[in-house]
Amino acid sequence: MNALAKSARQITEAPRVPPWIVLIVDDEPEVHAVTRLVLGNFRFADRPLRFLNAHNAAQAEAILRENPDVAVMLLDVVMETDRAGLDLVRTVRERLGNQFVRIVLRTGQPGQAPEQQVIANYDINDYKEKTELTAQKLATTMFAALRSYRDMRTIEANRRGLEKIVNASAYIFSQEHSQHFASAVLEQLTELIGIERGALYCKVANPGNEPPEHFQIAAATGEFRNLVNRNADEKLPRHIVTSLREAFVTKRNVFGNDHYVLYFNDSRAAESLFYVGEHWQPSLMDQQLVEVFCSNVSIAYENLHLSRELLDSQMEMIHLLAGASETRSYETANHVKRVGLIAELLGQLYGMNETATSALRLASPLHDIGKIGIPDAILNKPGPHTPEETAIMRTHAELGAKLLSGSKRPLFKLAAEIARAHHENWDGSGYPRGLSGEAIPIGGRITMLADVFDALGSRRCYKEPWPIDDIRAFIVQQNGIKFEPRLVELMFEHWERVQAVRAQLPD
Repeated sequence: MNALAKSARQITEAPRVPPWIVLIVDDEPEVHAVTRLVLGNFRFADRPLRFLNAHNAAQAEAILRENPDVAVMLLDVVMETDRAGLDLVRTVRERLGNQFVRIVLRTGQPGQAPEQQVIANYDINDYKEKTELTAQKLATTMFAALRSYRDMRTIEANRRGLEKIVNASAYIFSQEHSQHFASAVLEQLTELIGIERGALYCKVANPGNEPPEHFQIAAATGEFRNLVNRNADEKLPRHIVTSLREAFVTKRNVFGNDHYVLYFNDSRAAESLFYVGEHWQPSLMDQQLVEVFCSNVSIAYENLHLSRELLDSQMEMIHLLAGASETRSYETANHVKRVGLIAELLGQLYGMNETATSALRLASPLHDIGKIGIPDAILNKPGPHTPEETAIMRTHAELGAKLLSGSKRPLFKLAAEIARAHHENWDGSGYPRGLSGEAIPIGGRITMLADVFDALGSRRCYKEPWPIDDIRAFIVQQNGIKFEPRLVELMFEHWERVQAVRAQLPD
């Protein structure tokens, strides 16, 4: 049978519903037999009963430990002792912590356990004398007990579901990078409703009213992992592809018998589809939980784009300002971007965490912001500087630090530190403070190497770009003098990756 036929058959088949579990606890075999006979054809909410049997309290306790989903316990009071049933009630509620099972006390000796006293002192749900339990009354008792159990379980499931949504949403809102967002949503959906096979995410390349030719899979979990970067419409059964298209056209979530498709969009008209299935029959509560989850994901999705847009705007301002301060010329606009990317790469290779390297990428382009205070005649002088001009030129390090240190933002504090330290040499011969070795902040050490590498390969008013072999030779010569040896070693180990940054962002 092919996959399409199998999936079609699964949709037409009625889903199998689990039975309600009823535990009979009584030391009289006849009571077990009669109870099973009377309730053999009983159904509640279209679900039958499945009986478990215990003939003493110890057996009942063991069964309840192994089957925490027992819905109703029909419990005799007098068994191995006169109080065996009552003691079991306390065990179930206190030691096992099971507050859900509905306990119906049945006794043939009401004098041993007076009804008023038992109901007042024990957490039971009903009290019946065996002589009054006709077939009709037993069925009525079972209806009431199962209805109560179902409602309690529904309330608990909703509580747990909402708790999962809160936790899942918090995790998704913490994602600061779009490449992690889809994976986070898939991961939390799996946790939320217990998906067995997995889920996948399709990014719509050209959003609009007309369905795209293909729905490309951008992320996946479980059995769908090997479909990443493939077309969902070519790899999934036809009825699921139909749901993908329906969700896209109607701009709504689509729930099928064995799968569902979630639709998301944001104010930038970006559209995404999340497919979840197969072999999953969503209950009404599952659908409601997923709808709430979808609302939170949409908000997170929007916030992610707004945050990205704000960050991009900030980065553009940083690059424009840094580029202008570098030589007050458009020629070096990409230089500061490359310094940031190379510094981020070196930080990663050095073992810094993602937060630190991201900050380094944003802060290091401002290393020469102090040049904004250097006169044009000195800054753009085509020939070598005089000693007096050199002294003025070197003030840009402290000037930049002062300009940036006025901010309380951690990013600008880091930028101020880099601006002050990016001309400090490893051997202590640098400026403005003559620091050496690890006394130089790591951001300054990294930015110096990134800046020198890129500046030597760039055209300036006073020089032509150096050949790459000459740049490498200079770095080797200055290893341990200007540059930290460990950073030089890492740069040479990943020389091609460093050069690739220049190729990606040429002048």
